[in-house]
Amino acid sequence: MGRKNKSYSKDLHQQAYERLTGMQAFGESKKEAVANGTERDKIFSFNTYQTYWKHTKYFIQYIRENHPECTTLKSAKKYVNEWLNVRVEQGLSAWTIQTEAKALGKLYGIQPDDDNYFKPPKRNRADIKRSRGDRVRDRHFSKTNNDELIKFCKGTGLRRSELASLKGADLITKTEIEDKISKIESIPEDKRSPFEERQLEILKDTRLFDEEYFTHIRNGKGGRERISPIVGKNAEQIIERMKNTPKNEKVWQFVNKNADIHSYRADYATAIYKAHAREIKDIPYDRVNRGTGKRFQSEVYTCRKDEAGKKLDKIAMFVCSKALGHNRISVVADNYIRGL
Repeated sequence: MGRKNKSYSKDLHQQAYERLTGMQAFGESKKEAVANGTERDKIFSFNTYQTYWKHTKYFIQYIRENHPECTTLKSAKKYVNEWLNVRVEQGLSAWTIQTEAKALGKLYGIQPDDDNYFKPPKRNRADIKRSRGDRVRDRHFSKTNNDELIKFCKGTGLRRSELASLKGADLITKTEIEDKISKIESIPEDKRSPFEERQLEILKDTRLFDEEYFTHIRNGKGGRERISPIVGKNAEQIIERMKNTPKNEKVWQFVNKNADIHSYRADYATAIYKAHAREIKDIPYDRVNRGTGKRFQSEVYTCRKDEAGKKLDKIAMFVCSKALGHNRISVVADNYIRGL
């Protein structure tokens, strides 16, 4: 007789693969899933899926080598924290370990607030290894030969994947944006589709900026769409390159893998922040602390951890986060704004 439960004939690799692929919900609304409580069993971004699958395979390999008696995901679950502790001992960064914890949490349905969820090391800004000082890859990257690419990145703030998929048709002017806004607003609110409402929100975000030209990022991190301003002294050169690119062709046919894209993106973020930031002393004390009775500046962000005490303008941070495609201003403070 054959097995009653065919799943046990599959190896760990196949079981994990089917578990994660079954969670794919690319293009679906994460916000709606959170509202109806189904987000725990879904992965909304292809890039997130790829990352989780990569780190899941590392775990499976560890189980095969150290606990070969485990032939099912269920039996291997008790070794999740053991594996993550091994990764800590191997000296992996806190960022990587947190990613692996999230990957296995998704695989097994373990939530961060569960007692059994692995508590990884805290992540500190000072521990970031990327984009700080000279790296080995810098020896294989000519700033002279890639001058136009560097200027383009610093003026647009695009991620590597966004840069690689950018096309000539993705250049958009403020006039075109306002025309699109008017067209949607001409539709009665009760007749607008959810897509049109979302488009209107994205288009109106551009009113935060004074620039005349923008890049339309159609599929950013997490599948999010945004329209970001082209800024800086090299804006004209960037715009010209996009204008000279046929609408259906990529602006960059090749993006050097050694280019420090995150560093250029940080330069872009810092420039936008500086352009919109007020002097901290000029921001009004507009709230009163209920406990102490002291007035405070609700629009001032106070940094923590290794940059504790540094103060930033929340409004400028918000503008910066919109340009970068992030939803939390704390991400801007922790990862992008530099040299202030």
